[in-house]
Amino acid sequence: MRAWRSPFWTATGPAGTLRGWTARAFGQVRTRWHQSLQLRVVGTTLAASALVVTVLGFFLMQQITGGLLRNRETSAVSQVQTVRAQALNQLNVTTSPGASADSLMYTIARDLQYPQADGGAGSGYYVAVLAAPDLNPSQPIYVKGWVYGANLSSIPRALLQHVQAAQSAGQDQVYDEPTTITFAKGGQAAQPGLAVGVPLGSNYQLFYLFSLRNDLLTLQLVQRTLIGVGLALVVLLALIASLVTRWVVIPVRQAAEASRRVAAGDLDERMRVQGTDDLAVLATSFNEMATTLADKLGKLQDLSQVQRQFVSDVSHELRTPLTTIKMASDVLHEARDQLDDSAARSAELLHGQLERFDALLADLLEISRYDANAATLDAEPIDICDLVRRAADDAQQLAERRGARIVFRLPAQPCVAEADRRRVERILRNLLVNAVEHGEGREAVVSVAADRDAVAVAVRDYGVGLRPGEEKLVFDRFWRADPARARTSGGTGLGLSIALEDARLHGGWLEAWSECERGSVFRLTLPRVAGANLEGSPLPLGLDEVELATGAAALAAGLPAAMIRIGGLLPRDQDPGDDA
Repeated sequence: MRAWRSPFWTATGPAGTLRGWTARAFGQVRTRWHQSLQLRVVGTTLAASALVVTVLGFFLMQQITGGLLRNRETSAVSQVQTVRAQALNQLNVTTSPGASADSLMYTIARDLQYPQADGGAGSGYYVAVLAAPDLNPSQPIYVKGWVYGANLSSIPRALLQHVQAAQSAGQDQVYDEPTTITFAKGGQAAQPGLAVGVPLGSNYQLFYLFSLRNDLLTLQLVQRTLIGVGLALVVLLALIASLVTRWVVIPVRQAAEASRRVAAGDLDERMRVQGTDDLAVLATSFNEMATTLADKLGKLQDLSQVQRQFVSDVSHELRTPLTTIKMASDVLHEARDQLDDSAARSAELLHGQLERFDALLADLLEISRYDANAATLDAEPIDICDLVRRAADDAQQLAERRGARIVFRLPAQPCVAEADRRRVERILRNLLVNAVEHGEGREAVVSVAADRDAVAVAVRDYGVGLRPGEEKLVFDRFWRADPARARTSGGTGLGLSIALEDARLHGGWLEAWSECERGSVFRLTLPRVAGANLEGSPLPLGLDEVELATGAAALAAGLPAAMIRIGGLLPRDQDPGDDA
């Protein structure tokens, strides 16, 4: 079912435009994602590899950082223990704190330095000897024993307390704590460091501050290297996935393109077979399928051609004997008053069935023309409203016998379109007769509307309607909604099939919409210029939409309530004179 083209439109502001653009962009990306196998494989590989590389990089960074710090801590503790042993052997560290404390610190800083693995900037250490238990913050800490450097406050309070407790207990255990080294003189930024402390005899304490600046630079270099390698690895994996999927996707795309060409009628299309892998098997199977399909389709086309020729030949051959029999039937029918009752009734039945037979042959001939693509269009400018009135004349007699009536909803202005008068009138006559025949004695409403590009006619009945899905089957040849129901109006079962072909010949649409116990709507839409493309219909197709549209038009035109009720806007049991 095609949408009803509304004559109204709405504009949106900047916010609405942005939301619309975002929605369209997201929709295009989602569509591309669902349509492209290569995009899904590459995207999934990229996301999975990025996740794996991130997890592994984080784990490696943690291991490298932990190992480097552990090695630095072990080296620092070993260095402090060596200096302490040398100080205990060479110096009198049992001397009470006093004037000799500075001399002791100077001697340790000058003579007992542990050799450095790297003498570069940021690789040095800072040594301090403090008199216990007096921790005087004014005492200097020598940088490599010669110049003033780090502040005493760089030694963590927790480390001072641990060393003091160990000295009081007579232990010589080495303690270490991470710290930030700040400097007494400005111009040098704080550095991360490791503070190591140990009791030095019973009166002094030895502290070392080791700078971790070089270690931090090393870790930053490792981190940058891991990130660069990880990104390169992710991109490389994505490229590899793209290359591998191309090997699979390109043959699949070729198979899809070949399938489309075969579906379009090019039965000679074949795929190129390369190698002996699974894709080669696919190509071989496709080629075999295409060959078999071409053979079967050729046989079916030959059989269909034979069947069409048979129907056409039989229809033509039956014309001559049918004409003779019909002439004899007309003579008997005209003289039926002179016959007895039984013979007169037989003459009437014979005359009626021969008319049905003649109509059936005419329909079969028309169908055979469409099957043979021999139908032609004799288009001319005509007023569709006039054709509606003329087509209703044949259905009016049936409506009177059924106690029903045909109600017209025609515009005041002519609705002119280029069309074949005979074929359009046949479509409308068929729709009106069906609406009266299946309308259960109720009225049939005919609505006509036009816009710049198209003209539409909707025929509405209030019969039993169709079951879900039958609105498509109704255009099949010889299909009947109720096979047990007799054709009281003499239909052949080909009327709607021929009407659909007539509409398509004009480049138009013939559509149906129905609901059980609510009736049906058949809508014919024709382009104003024969053969032009249609984008919409001036009339809606749904039952409620037709009723509201026709009822609203009636209100706008000031029609009486009885006419509005016929249009379906008011309930059928409401009296036309009521104001409710």
